[in-house]
Amino acid sequence: MYRPQADTWLLAQALQDAGIPAAARVLDLCTGTGALAIAAVGAGAGHVTAVDISRRAALATRFNSRVRGLRVRVECRNALTLPGNRRFDVVLANPPYVPSERPELPRRGPSRAWDAAPNGRALLDPLCVNAPRMLSPGGMVLIVHSAVCGVESTVNLLRRGGLKAAVVARRTVPFGPVMSRRIALLENRGHIDAGQRHEELVVIRGDRPIHEP
Repeated sequence: MYRPQADTWLLAQALQDAGIPAAARVLDLCTGTGALAIAAVGAGAGHVTAVDISRRAALATRFNSRVRGLRVRVECRNALTLPGNRRFDVVLANPPYVPSERPELPRRGPSRAWDAAPNGRALLDPLCVNAPRMLSPGGMVLIVHSAVCGVESTVNLLRRGGLKAAVVARRTVPFGPVMSRRIALLENRGHIDAGQRHEELVVIRGDRPIHEP
């Protein structure tokens, strides 16, 4: 289960800065402990759905929302298998994005919360492709990840799906424990410069037009 860290709080601040419509329907993908789902309720959302493939994460989100007296619908499932007829005003996503040695995603254990294949985009790419169908007209998606995964790749995929996309928040932070253990791997693959010990976190926003061609 992914505990809230700098990327979570950067995304929460981006949500606060963006503002959401009154009674908005919000989807929090890869919810972890539910911190962003709880932030969405605090920002004025009318209905919040939190999704995570981890049963522990789903249980943690249920507990963390109920102990605060907040109504959050929690679903334990693959974030990309939501029925195609469900639409949301806001989609939040803090998916796994750390480059790893193995091409396949882990099926259990703590690394499930951060490992995302050799390029770090095993979940980012399908998320970007599927984001437009999850949004209501006029809706927005906010995605946070490290710049080591390729910022332009995310922006371009969202635009290819018909969204207006741009980086709306940035923050440079020291490597955490996982990135620190993979410095040699990241350097060898060209994800970071030699001697680099920090990463830039980015929040990318994609907006679905109200009136589409």
